[in-house]
Amino acid sequence: MSKIEEILSRYREGSHENLIPILQDVQEFEGYLSENAIVSIGRFLHMSTTKIYGLATFYDRFRFIPEGRIHLRICNGTTCFINGSGGVAAAVKEVLGIEPGQTTRDGRFSYELTACMGGCNEGPVIYVNGKYSTHIRPDDIPEMIAKLKALPDLK
Repeated sequence: MSKIEEILSRYREGSHENLIPILQDVQEFEGYLSENAIVSIGRFLHMSTTKIYGLATFYDRFRFIPEGRIHLRICNGTTCFINGSGGVAAAVKEVLGIEPGQTTRDGRFSYELTACMGGCNEGPVIYVNGKYSTHIRPDDIPEMIAKLKALPDLK
């Protein structure tokens, strides 16, 4: 039994109300929602893949490509935004050469903009590899990325 089949076995077949929990469980396991996973879920729930994809794209927490081995989450909540998270995100985009939600070609880096991380008096905040960095400025990003690139490959 594949891991996706194992996940699906925890739910009632054809039960549409379980779609979001199933998507969450599959993404937690795979790191993203693959085409194969969406097809399997569609068969299990007797739903079209178009409907599943449409619902999943409505929520910004679902990914359709794998995250990089080093994944940065940039807080874009109101306070962090006012304190310059847009400039921080622009600096990450410039250094890595990717848009939010994308992954570098080598699979090493990805980043996303997230809602409030709860560090409003410390913003802008970036979360990477289990560590929060606070009071980040755009000019901090090149050095931060250089240090991350120097880490031994993760995963």
